[in-house]
Amino acid sequence: MSILSFPAKAVRHAALALTLGASLGASIGGAHAETWPTRPVVIVVPFPAGGGTDLVVRSIQPQLQRELGQPVVIDNRSGAGGTLGSGFVARATADGYTAGVVTTSTHAVSVALYPKLTYQPAKDFSYAGFIGTSPYVLAVNNALQVPDTKALIARLKADRSQHSFGSVGVGTVSHLMGEQFQKLAGVPLVHVPYRGAAPAYTDLIGGQVQIMFDNPVGLAPYIKAHKITAIATTAPTPLLADVPTFASQGVPGFEQQLWYGIAFPKGTPAPIVDRFNAALNKVLSDKAVADDLAGKGVTARPGTPAALQAAVQKDIPYWGAIAKSVGATGE
Repeated sequence: MSILSFPAKAVRHAALALTLGASLGASIGGAHAETWPTRPVVIVVPFPAGGGTDLVVRSIQPQLQRELGQPVVIDNRSGAGGTLGSGFVARATADGYTAGVVTTSTHAVSVALYPKLTYQPAKDFSYAGFIGTSPYVLAVNNALQVPDTKALIARLKADRSQHSFGSVGVGTVSHLMGEQFQKLAGVPLVHVPYRGAAPAYTDLIGGQVQIMFDNPVGLAPYIKAHKITAIATTAPTPLLADVPTFASQGVPGFEQQLWYGIAFPKGTPAPIVDRFNAALNKVLSDKAVADDLAGKGVTARPGTPAALQAAVQKDIPYWGAIAKSVGATGE
């Protein structure tokens, strides 16, 4: 029987039931948001403690707790370039009490490098908003004794002994930019992935790897202490104001920046996501917080959930093209 043959009264009752169901669902979600949160909110950081992403989140943690009126607990779940922790968030209960830090690496680059990724960044999350953006820095071991990018390339070409570049994990922007640089330099470099930034920095300082791309949040203290040398950035940063950009050195193709954001599992009630977004934006608009982030090389970026969702969808094909051009893979 087609819908056209149903009695008009039955059709009206069905339509009324659908309307009431939608209204009831919205009212339940709204009521939940009015009382949320009533207990601690866990934010999963998919990288180790002490790395750049971890430090960024800890910059907003105290003020975010104040705005939400509940503790904000940071849960470091590292591994596989940040994809393990991100997969955990995607599978978590969508009740507003588990969120995760998302980055260009975990939610854009990962799609290109991990064909068996356990989550779909464009579909499996309710995005809550940006935290900020950060450029990338090319840092080298001091023993190379090179002042700029062109000198580094010349040194690598002149010295054909094996050199390596470290990254904060397979499938991260740090990894992909190293692959890009290897192609640009025209010399073979061995990729050495680490389970986060801290062990990579240790080996960069010690000379076990000679080159590394990462954001200035974690690198800056070692650069300022002259334990490693920064020779280029993808964009100007007050934190390393004396380090020239790739563009100013005549090296094209290295303008990428990393974004940080927060997302909940798909299905988290929209009023909760909006409530979190409002709290996050208020924290990021605080001058003390913005200054603290700037001191770590990060530009605070208040915004809407839709803006972060759009960035994810835009950057997936962008990084996919780069991964394909350099033949990078995470498996």
